[in-house]
Amino acid sequence: MQTIDLNSDLGESYGAYTLGNDSQVLKYVSSANIACGFHAGDPRVMHKTIALAIKNSTAIGAHPGLMDLNGFGRRKIAISAQEAYDITVYQIGALQGFIKSTGGHMQHVKPHGALYNMAAKDKSLAEAIAQAVFAVDNSLILFGLAGSELITAGDKIGLKTASEVFADRTYLADGSLMPRNQPGAVLSDEQKAIRQVLHMVKDGKVTAADGQELNVKADTICIHGDSAKALLFAEKINKALKTAGIAIKAFI
Repeated sequence: MQTIDLNSDLGESYGAYTLGNDSQVLKYVSSANIACGFHAGDPRVMHKTIALAIKNSTAIGAHPGLMDLNGFGRRKIAISAQEAYDITVYQIGALQGFIKSTGGHMQHVKPHGALYNMAAKDKSLAEAIAQAVFAVDNSLILFGLAGSELITAGDKIGLKTASEVFADRTYLADGSLMPRNQPGAVLSDEQKAIRQVLHMVKDGKVTAADGQELNVKADTICIHGDSAKALLFAEKINKALKTAGIAIKAFI
């Protein structure tokens, strides 16, 4: 039976602000990327989200981002390769402490937002992030955009990598994600998202915004936990995959 990992970016509440519906989304995904306090999250939220993931038998990953709470880590900020290395190590370590103290296990690392998109194209940033993950724990899986520099860097250094595709984002002709400030970058129609997911998983292809059919490797599918329809997407995509005979399982 074909299997696929279904992941979501979670633990993104902060202080008095609640974002997403983590406890419900966790029922439908196999991996959770938990914010580490730079772009979102805080110590209490990190601890609580890890406990929820363990309760739901969901694989846990660190979701390190740029230090940009106001911009939710989605604003491009110029950083050096050394800075990328340092902030990645720092955030993995923070989450790892809570995971260990809660009795869990870290499966993977997935950079967030602008850091993720920058590393998808910038070889030096990609290599710095891969080196950081390897240095902390070389058994960790590095999640990155399918076909990106991040996947290349992870493979090169000897990490296990998972090529990621997106249920709720559209693609440009070069295989990158359409920037969020462009119309149509985020899919709000769950039926369109389901069709895109099945096309990527079953056929290994995605239709770009200009109509081109692109080859794509899909090891894990992301559903953004902060979207208004996150829970609906998670539930319906989970059901559609199972109906198509595709089992949902963490990428181990």
